[in-house]
Amino acid sequence: MMPAPPASYTCLRTSLPLEVDGNLDKPAWNGAPRSERFVDLVTGKRAWLETRVAALWDDEYFYLAFWVEEPDVQAHLRERDSFLWLENDVEVFIAGPDCYYELQVNALGTIYEVFYIWQEALKPGGFFDRPEFNLYRRQVDVLGGFQDASRFRRHPRGRRWAFMDWDFPGLKWAVRVDGTLNDSSDVDRGWTVELAFPWKGMEILAQGRPLPPVDGDVWRMSFSRFEVLEAGGRRLEPSAGWALNAHGVYDSHIPECFSRVIFSRKEIKI
Repeated sequence: MMPAPPASYTCLRTSLPLEVDGNLDKPAWNGAPRSERFVDLVTGKRAWLETRVAALWDDEYFYLAFWVEEPDVQAHLRERDSFLWLENDVEVFIAGPDCYYELQVNALGTIYEVFYIWQEALKPGGFFDRPEFNLYRRQVDVLGGFQDASRFRRHPRGRRWAFMDWDFPGLKWAVRVDGTLNDSSDVDRGWTVELAFPWKGMEILAQGRPLPPVDGDVWRMSFSRFEVLEAGGRRLEPSAGWALNAHGVYDSHIPECFSRVIFSRKEIKI
């Protein structure tokens, strides 16, 4: 199934630095445009639990906020870089020309990070020839990726090196739960996530693009959510996957399908 074209989101500027505490009832977030409701990653059908994202920027940071409807907020993985996709999470992918970064967050505030580089782009003397991407000294995996036979089959760029021990420099994040975490005896409203990515930490992803971006610059990013479902006492596989726009296949790792974030110098109205 071929998905609709990637969604576009215009990221406005804020003159107010944000305290990252997970509380999205701030003037800045109240003034930021929220995205459309997330849709099924494969079919594009409207997700039955509401999830939306918003973005802002200033001279120091790129900010993100997620609103996650969840009647029973559950999160159990506490160790950093645990496999959060095994339970409920929200995910952010930020793409550069020859690489991309993945961040996952659960309702406990646990995070998981990986930095991916297409294998053909990691060459001696090249842009990524730096200590943090030393294949012999870092914790590295390989991602092949799979696509629907009607689309890419295998991604045309081939495999990616996955640097499992890479951490985004200066990343700030916070989570708030509107309800009672890990208590199924009541009904929760959901949870929120607030993130701040320093532009200084984006240098590798930018690969020479201006930081912060200039008016009209477009970056590829993916915003998604994965939800564990159970029926008849059994967990359904795979988990529900929702994103700002469909990929047409159950695979988050397709930069060509990432949404378009358009940076604007227009300031939000407070």
